[in-house]
Amino acid sequence: QVQLVESGGGLVQPGGSLRLSCTVSGSIFRVYTMGWYRQAPGKQRELVATITSGTSTNYADSVKGRFTISRDNANKALYLQMNSLKPEDTAVYYCNRIGILIPWGQGTQVTVSS
Repeated sequence: QVQLVESGGGLVQPGGSLRLSCTVSGSIFRVYTMGWYRQAPGKQRELVATITSGTSTNYADSVKGRFTISRDNANKALYLQMNSLKPEDTAVYYCNRIGILIPWGQGTQVTVSS
């Protein structure tokens, strides 16, 4: 059974940084295009960054230049480095496959506030 476990969230001041991690068990991780999603209170879940098996990346305009997605295929891990955080980045962050979704993990809460 494929499982997703996200970690690394927390409370940070505006302008601060966080690094999120996601581990994927029970799958052929290296061939998947993966993404980071987020869901803010009262809003729909949105895709913020993707990375292909060949490590090509793409970002939502709202995070471009501030967030960096990366992966470690040997350890079946996905990362999201978030810099210059803004209050509007506050959300629960999730990782998942692009296309055929894996059952969602619990996510990790990111709160940007002074």
